[in-house]
Amino acid sequence: MDPFDAGAGGLLKQPKSVWATAGASVVAFMGIGLVDPILPSIAQGLHATASQVSLLFTSYFLITAVAMLVTGFVSSRIGGKKTLLLGLAFVVVFAGLAGTSGSVGELVGFRAGWGLGNALFVSTALAVIVGAAAGGSAAAILLYESALGLGMACGPLLGALLGDASWRYPFFGTAFLMAVGFLCITVFLKEQPKPARKTSVLDPIKALGHGGLASAAVSAFFYNYTFFTVLAFTPFVLNMSPYRSGAVFFAWGVLLAVFSVIVAPRLQKRFGSLKVLGGSLVLLAADVLVLGYGSHTTAVVCTILSGAFIGVNNTVYTELALGVSDAPRPVASAGYNFVRWFAAAAAPYFAPKIEEWTDLHIPFVVAAVTALVGAGVVVVRRKALTDEAEETDPRHATEDSVTVFAN
Repeated sequence: MDPFDAGAGGLLKQPKSVWATAGASVVAFMGIGLVDPILPSIAQGLHATASQVSLLFTSYFLITAVAMLVTGFVSSRIGGKKTLLLGLAFVVVFAGLAGTSGSVGELVGFRAGWGLGNALFVSTALAVIVGAAAGGSAAAILLYESALGLGMACGPLLGALLGDASWRYPFFGTAFLMAVGFLCITVFLKEQPKPARKTSVLDPIKALGHGGLASAAVSAFFYNYTFFTVLAFTPFVLNMSPYRSGAVFFAWGVLLAVFSVIVAPRLQKRFGSLKVLGGSLVLLAADVLVLGYGSHTTAVVCTILSGAFIGVNNTVYTELALGVSDAPRPVASAGYNFVRWFAAAAAPYFAPKIEEWTDLHIPFVVAAVTALVGAGVVVVRRKALTDEAEETDPRHATEDSVTVFAN
């Protein structure tokens, strides 16, 4: 069935509950890159250094990483709808409070609370959309993928548009949009059935005892350090107005979405998952190295281009993580993300610190090295990953990609 078919079960004929959850998902994913264009403005407004402001990412993703152990525990006990609403409530409260911050310490703390809410919401949204969708999961998954890509692309754009007037406005805008999402889900989404088995907090940790899953997680850890060096540190290097920075990261997000959803599966089909991943990591390493040493125009081009490699990597890592272990997919996903999100917390802190200790180029050298280390782990552990990666059912590839990225 064509998921774009306007007939029953098609993308355009989904229940209001699906559209409400997908709309809230767009805003949730926007929150990841929202602060990118306004990082220099926040630093100026709060008289903070780059390393202090980068803690906005560190606190957000540190809490997100730890929350991976909790989200399954919560949703398996109170149900999908209540978990979504709880996550949205956290985001509304803490995003709103972030806009009132009088110091960078307050802002970092409020951003951490936001990260907890986003983890609860995003980790549950796909299952809710698929459960509420009409006509099977294909159209629902496509809708969720579109929400993911749209959110990643539009987050920096919204941050730029609102942040041009004041760095506080993007936070208030996010709180307002998520409040609308809260009302829509309250009204339109029926309660989803609870899972038959309750998830333990320790289940994701136990799943990492599998060598293949642990290998995928460790490789993704090093890759994520590179990814979030680009996302959190590059805005200071570009040193552009919120509008221009927002445009750069909007283009970056568009490439990320296109290469994740459309290009990566085609490359995998032709060359195999591990070759595609290894090649993409090496190209990403070269890209960030040129970004660090090139002219300002070159840095802009390389920042945008990195979105293509990041999109490919996100998709392939996802399939490796979920195909390599016999643990239930939500549990394997949580364990994998528990490891990799710690790098997303580390990179925004260490990149500006490394610049302070050395110079502007070295953070990108480190990021290039971590991408190569990630590729090296894939090569060394290819035996643990190859069979499972090649046997992954392509019909599940898209669903798995969204699930792991969201979690």
